[in-house]
Amino acid sequence: MASDLIESSKKHLWLPFTQMKDYDENPLIIESGKGVKLKDINGKEFYDAFSSVWLNVHGHRKKELDEAIKNQLDKIAHSTLLGMTNVPATELAEKLVEITPENLTRVFYSDSGATSMEIALKMAFQYWKNIGRSNKKRFVAMRNGYHGDTIGAVSVGAIDIFHHVYGALMFESYKAPIPYVYRSESGDAKKSRDECLQNLEQLLEENHEEIAALTIESMVQGAGGMIVMPEGFLSGVRELCTKYDVLMIVDEVATGFGRTGKMFACDHEGVQPDLMAAGKGLTGGYLPIAVTFTTEAIYEAFYDDYEKMKTFFHGHSYTGNQLGCAVALENLRLFQSERIVEGVQESAQVLKDLFIEQIEELPHVGDIRQLGLMCGIELVSSKETKEAFPVEKRVGYKVSLKMRELGMLTRPVGDVLVFMPPLASTKQELRDMILIMREAIQKVTKEEADTIGSII
Repeated sequence: MASDLIESSKKHLWLPFTQMKDYDENPLIIESGKGVKLKDINGKEFYDAFSSVWLNVHGHRKKELDEAIKNQLDKIAHSTLLGMTNVPATELAEKLVEITPENLTRVFYSDSGATSMEIALKMAFQYWKNIGRSNKKRFVAMRNGYHGDTIGAVSVGAIDIFHHVYGALMFESYKAPIPYVYRSESGDAKKSRDECLQNLEQLLEENHEEIAALTIESMVQGAGGMIVMPEGFLSGVRELCTKYDVLMIVDEVATGFGRTGKMFACDHEGVQPDLMAAGKGLTGGYLPIAVTFTTEAIYEAFYDDYEKMKTFFHGHSYTGNQLGCAVALENLRLFQSERIVEGVQESAQVLKDLFIEQIEELPHVGDIRQLGLMCGIELVSSKETKEAFPVEKRVGYKVSLKMRELGMLTRPVGDVLVFMPPLASTKQELRDMILIMREAIQKVTKEEADTIGSII
């Protein structure tokens, strides 16, 4: 029975990024899915408006992806990649190199975005050591950045609510500013961009001799609040990394595989990183495969006789898993045959028009940030002053619960509503989801604003 499952979940599970007291008050168990909708154990349907945490591409139960996994099962489910390879992992690596920035020629597999970033950090650190420049061992992180939850990834993250409790475990990194135009003093994108680049250049000029690499999310800071970088910022960072001989690690875990209207977000500005992490959409949202890409020059710094001890001693039990690689291969085939990236570009314009028509003028919507189908709607107490709602009000969370009640699932980042639907969502599905969002925002923000007003 449904009630038994709910009680069991409360008794035994510990959910990620979840205060379990909240879950106990608002439990939800998903039983099935089809297309862009999920269904719970009580039979209620919900739009999957955040792509099951930013990773679904074609919707759930995509026939071709299901069959790719079944066909691979007839051969083998898994064998190790330690000292050997397998057929789908090899074929997938070749396909991936064809679609990534030109200078990235090597593929290292892992199983999550955090581990792909952890690998990039370790590669960058060891690269300099292997070429005799062991002094370069520090990292630059962008303020408000997020790269996952392993200790290295946390150390180059800068979201206090996630990271401060682990301070004693983390290594220290330099923190560089990043443009948050809506919250900047001037509100001017170009000025904000130039100021941040000037600050970064000063940091690199003073410390580049000890800096191994800079880490940055590509074009959009996700967990930091869906903050879209102004034009020219990412390419400006690339220029500075080159000028000061610092490796550039680009995090495409959330932005990669079509999400922003390009196959990879760095393609918007023609940026070629030295290392790049990717995951989420790689398998269409089916299985946990992630990748770290790097250049031939970095790869060659590890290539030597064993006794030189330049080997990259890192790996995971399920690295290059055949089932995951097989479904990823089919996913990439579908990207081409179904023109997914072009479809995202078209849907993004539809969505932009819907935001203008339905969301933009709501009295408590402060800012709408969008790149492709990666969107954030920032709720504020005052549209005129940009004053935020009191943190303890948890307005974004309450709006997400109201959307759930109305038949749509997403998770906010504070008071920023995340909207990242499956890339294959139709125009009508996008419209239906935006109308649910509109109703939820209107109802909750009016109640909260009235409450604040009565207190004052």
